[in-house]
Amino acid sequence: MAQLYEVALSFIPHIGNVLTKQLVSYCGSAEQVFKTTKGKLLKIPQIGEKTAQLINEHRAEALRKAEATLKQAAKEGIQLLFYTDTAYPQRLRQLADAPALLYWQGNATLNAALTVGIVGTRKATSYGKTVTEQIVAQLQAFQAHIISGLAYGIDIVAHREAIKHNLPTIAVMGSSLDRIYPTEHTPIARRMLANGGLLSEYPFGTAPAAPHFPNRNRIIAALSDAVIVVEAATKGGALITAEYANQYNREVFAVPGNLGQTYSEGCNLLIQQHKAHIFTSVAEMATMMYWQKEQKQTATTQPLPLPKEEAEVYSLLKQKGEMHLDELAWQSGLGVSQAAVALLSLEFQGLVKSLPGKKFAIAK
Repeated sequence: MAQLYEVALSFIPHIGNVLTKQLVSYCGSAEQVFKTTKGKLLKIPQIGEKTAQLINEHRAEALRKAEATLKQAAKEGIQLLFYTDTAYPQRLRQLADAPALLYWQGNATLNAALTVGIVGTRKATSYGKTVTEQIVAQLQAFQAHIISGLAYGIDIVAHREAIKHNLPTIAVMGSSLDRIYPTEHTPIARRMLANGGLLSEYPFGTAPAAPHFPNRNRIIAALSDAVIVVEAATKGGALITAEYANQYNREVFAVPGNLGQTYSEGCNLLIQQHKAHIFTSVAEMATMMYWQKEQKQTATTQPLPLPKEEAEVYSLLKQKGEMHLDELAWQSGLGVSQAAVALLSLEFQGLVKSLPGKKFAIAK
């Protein structure tokens, strides 16, 4: 029953992700939003006369649409994830503009230990495709989840190679999950469901549209611990993804290209403007990110038993590599103050080292 109201909120016109979270925060639940009187709604910060009126006028229609959506989702094996659900991606939840509701179909976790976004031009060259294939093959040693957008060019090569190397791969869609775009990639999208999946913020029946793709790109950036731009022009989706990744405090890597080549210009520009590290190899990137190869993680690397808070922080750093204090506080649930105390203790024990910019990593 609670999910019915969570989905229904997404069908109230002109109530976006931020207002949805504001309403739920003050009312206590999505269901209570629909049961709160207009007068009380008007007392909520940022909720004006127009918004309160829209909720009253559209609640019946929104609930009907939500009921139909839940039936279709159940029929097609699609999960609807509200931002308060435990299965909702933690990397995304912490962002102010995160979708309040996600549509998810697949057989992978959205909270993997290590995720890499791979993006680039739709008009990939042979060089770009080869580099992408090599990157994914080398990421197999780290068991990274591969995130991309199912588009032509670099995106689809990344997904295809992930399937080949048995790495979970997730496509973030610029359309609804019942409108696979481009349609030529439907067979690969279906194969991804066995070890990966498809993710969208758009309700059933939503066709691909130009404004949807920058929105899609922000989710790719947010879900990724690192974003690799393989080939890109000076304008386009790949650079938008890189821009979001920088805003979200994610690491960005760009594959350098030949001067004068259109689809090298974007990557070279990112490097020139210090918005991306030069990508030379997965091994070099792993060193910068403090990743460990899956097969090298053994019990001998574990410290002696730690207090609960310190153990939680240490475990997160070991899983994810370098992390910002705020992110550690969020994902551990400790809060900034407690997380800082735990980190200080771990530093004294020689288990953790501090890095510039309030970042921390496991001490080597």
